[in-house]
Amino acid sequence: MAVFSLGDIENAFLFVGSAPYGENEAYLDTETGRIFYRSDMGGIDEIAENEVDPDELTAIPHKNDLDLGKALVLEFAASHLPDEYDRVLDIFGRRGAYARFKDLLDSKGLLETWYRFEDDREKEALRYWCGKNKIELSD
Repeated sequence: MAVFSLGDIENAFLFVGSAPYGENEAYLDTETGRIFYRSDMGGIDEIAENEVDPDELTAIPHKNDLDLGKALVLEFAASHLPDEYDRVLDIFGRRGAYARFKDLLDSKGLLETWYRFEDDREKEALRYWCGKNKIELSD
């Protein structure tokens, strides 16, 4: 069984989450320790190139699979922007929500706080996901 670094898992997770759900994919080969990438948008298919069976790989989750999308934003808003919670809800009812949310955070001096909060929660969720999927981490 291969051992993965949390950094490599995070990079794959960021790749998957950098596009709408299902457009970017990353898979772990727990036997060899390799990570394979596939992107409809980017024309990447390392699985086909390497003739690997995707059914034998472990798919890296999208941030929405780990409740790290809107749910995370609302958790942050409840704890850091309670007076703006309804505004944040309204922002996330329309397209372009993250840009408007980050503008709001910037105006309140909370953008860096958000980035730290998001990063901490992502690492926590990925560690939990790895444990649940019996993926051993080196760090």
